[in-house]
Amino acid sequence: MKVVFASDHAGYLLKESLKPFVEDLGYEVVDVGAHTLDPDDDYPSFCAEAARIVAHEPETTRAILLGGSGQGEAMMANRFRGVRAVVYNGESRGALYNELDEIALSREHNDANILSLGARFMVTEEAKDAVRRWLETPFSGEERHRRRIAGIDTEAQNSASS
Repeated sequence: MKVVFASDHAGYLLKESLKPFVEDLGYEVVDVGAHTLDPDDDYPSFCAEAARIVAHEPETTRAILLGGSGQGEAMMANRFRGVRAVVYNGESRGALYNELDEIALSREHNDANILSLGARFMVTEEAKDAVRRWLETPFSGEERHRRRIAGIDTEAQNSASS
């Protein structure tokens, strides 16, 4: 499995610490930028490149995007057909479920293929726990989940033609 990384300046340092961690988990790592810490860079081009790769290689590739909040990065990625990017910003205190259940469910139920992390909301160890859980959780393949994912694609196609 290939894992593509993309970040802007806000996620750059966390991205750099996650890449060797993901390699140590046994994944091939590809970094599409940013390649330097530049406070004037913008995330759309980096995230679009990662999403483009995932959209073209959905069976063998996932991506991890990093930005200040992870929100804009996921919005950019979700513009690509077949991409299902989810945002994770760390622990929800007082939540009904364990915060990492959200990560697992994004894979089990939604077959999320891009994880977008808000670097300003988490520490490195928390990000590593989330990344490991997300990468190691398989899609359930249940019919109801496949049907819902197909519905996402159908509705997106219908909205693009309106």
